[in-house]
Amino acid sequence: MANWASDNETGRRRKTGSPTFQEVNAMHSPLFSILTPVYETPLGVLQETIDSVVGQTFMDWELVFVDDCSPNPEVRNVLRKAAALDNRIRVLERESNGGIVEASNDAIGAARGSFIALLDHDDLIAPQALQRMAAAVRKNPDADYLYSDEDKIRANGSKFDQFDKPDWSPERLRGQMYTGHLSVLRTDLVRAVGGFHAQFEGSQDHDLVLRVAEHARQIVHIPEVLYHWRVIEGSTAETADNKPYAWDAGVRAVNAHLERVGIVGTAFRGPVPGTYRVKREPELDRSVSIIIPTRGTAGEVWGGQRVFLIDAVRSILATTRHRDVEVVVVYDADTPEEVLAALTELVGDRLTLVPFVGPFNFSRKCNEGYLSARGEVLLFLNDDIEVISDEVIGQMLAPLNEPGVGMTGAMLYFEDGVIQHAGHLHHMGQFTHAYLGAPKGTYGDFSSLLINREASGLTAACIAMPTSVFEDVGGFSEIFPGNFNDVDLSKKVTQAGYRLVWLAGVELFHFESRSRNPLVHAYEEKQIIDRWAGPQRDPYLA
Repeated sequence: MANWASDNETGRRRKTGSPTFQEVNAMHSPLFSILTPVYETPLGVLQETIDSVVGQTFMDWELVFVDDCSPNPEVRNVLRKAAALDNRIRVLERESNGGIVEASNDAIGAARGSFIALLDHDDLIAPQALQRMAAAVRKNPDADYLYSDEDKIRANGSKFDQFDKPDWSPERLRGQMYTGHLSVLRTDLVRAVGGFHAQFEGSQDHDLVLRVAEHARQIVHIPEVLYHWRVIEGSTAETADNKPYAWDAGVRAVNAHLERVGIVGTAFRGPVPGTYRVKREPELDRSVSIIIPTRGTAGEVWGGQRVFLIDAVRSILATTRHRDVEVVVVYDADTPEEVLAALTELVGDRLTLVPFVGPFNFSRKCNEGYLSARGEVLLFLNDDIEVISDEVIGQMLAPLNEPGVGMTGAMLYFEDGVIQHAGHLHHMGQFTHAYLGAPKGTYGDFSSLLINREASGLTAACIAMPTSVFEDVGGFSEIFPGNFNDVDLSKKVTQAGYRLVWLAGVELFHFESRSRNPLVHAYEEKQIIDRWAGPQRDPYLA
């Protein structure tokens, strides 16, 4: 088989051996077909778009323009002139206006490249965009979809609103078309799934990526800004409110995706335009064991006294319709007898009491709870929580029906309503809580607090996972008795190939540190770094 190298300056292939038939055939087609439907684009803006492609450091491309019957003849003149100057530029001229879906499908039909790259008629790609994509294709030969980071560009050329995107996050894609620009897709797969669909016009790119992703062998994120989304009056880049029909089309696209992949649930408009909430149907008969370590602490919350354990259990049982629930309470020897008696009266025959002897070790307590549990799913809870949402059990369990999801977590608030936990942030050498201390109602960067998404880690104060996954990863590591045990568990679950899903709509109060010493020791920090190394870039949150 031939070996083919790439010239760093031009990106052209050069021969270093005898090519196969397939390689010879591929030499007659460009690697990338850049597809750009055009309609009544401002002439100067259109020329800048053309220039951004012609100026690429990688040369193996074609640019396919489809003019969708622009009323201004000068638009076609600009396109024709560009094609006359560079034979890699091709122009298709429609005789009638068909809209962006029809024009885009014309471009797909005309594409000769192995991959198509989607470029809007008024946007720009960075000079190195195709070179970076080509390098990623060489490194990941099974890649069927690649996407990059992006920013926005004003009329004066200044850039802002840089979006450092998550690595591949299928749950987030259901809540937001986050991959967006620059999207590069394998041409054969795009054609196999039927190209763009007219019923989703306005969110046709979201629909296409959902369908491609359902079949893609590999999806690659390039963490570099390769696309500049131009902000002009009336554009979606300026404000999503400019195209409300696109929001509804996105809802339909996500619902169609849910049906195709067998997720029993419904998508609705999210809290802000361009976001979506997926409400899964809870599986109320799947056996679940709620495991709560405790020592029966009492304290003051909102000006009143409470026994944390009793109020936590009462709140979760009062808000669920689940029909197969076991409550496993792992209690210290000094837990007051009246607390255990009140708990027995509250839970009845669904209660399993597990005495714990020895020095405090949260991980060991959770593991001993597992050993006494009978549920197919384990729901670990701290004793100092109070439920806000309805059907927390069902909502936490529902995503676990999807293959590949190993753990789910929730949004937790402190007593005063500020955020305690919205997933972990593993970044710049630190393991922390994302958005710690942010006010309730905060959107988060690029709506990351409004939608479900994958996370690097989840707090053990409220996590659900199949018992089989817990066993697969060996449970909690008892070398972490107080802190970072959930970081370690999250790392083990992801290393085993599972995804962690944080659920924006599952909300609880967490009166953290009311029932334990919150001190973090230096040796604990060293221990987690020694075990997993210091994280440099969180794959899901900037």
